Amino acid sequence: MPVGYKIDKEHKLVMSTAYGVVTREDILFHQQKLEADPDFRRTFSQLADFTRMAKLEINATDIASFAAKTIFAPESRRAIIVPDDEAFGLARMFEILRDSKGESGVRVFRSVEEGFDWIFPDAAQPYAFTGNRESERAAQKKQ
Repeated sequence: MPVGYKIDKEHKLVMSTAYGVVTREDILFHQQKLEADPDFRRTFSQLADFTRMAKLEINATDIASFAAKTIFAPESRRAIIVPDDEAFGLARMFEILRDSKGESGVRVFRSVEEGFDWIFPDAAQPYAFTGNRESERAAQKKQ
């Protein structure tokens, strides 16, 4: 699956990661799967990392569709990490659309570190990702 996630309940964080070619269907499936996960809470923050993606097959209409759905609480902090200008523009569109619905905690960044700094502004230490690298490699092999 090109989009996977890990829920860190201790830090109230969802870490979503995109790999390979990412399509509209992949994002919609990710949203559905996340909402159905018993460990998911709307009040958690999210770091969505698109830096490992090879290609984004999504357009402005798709972004409007994703932004129309409320998954996270308005006060949740959400960092979208993107690798290039095209993805940055689409992610900013998502940010603006969610902001127009009262969700002002979405921001777009170019590095994971900046995203974690946004999500955890008062952290004494940087957040350390402890995800399962094997599941990441398996997802990459499917591409």
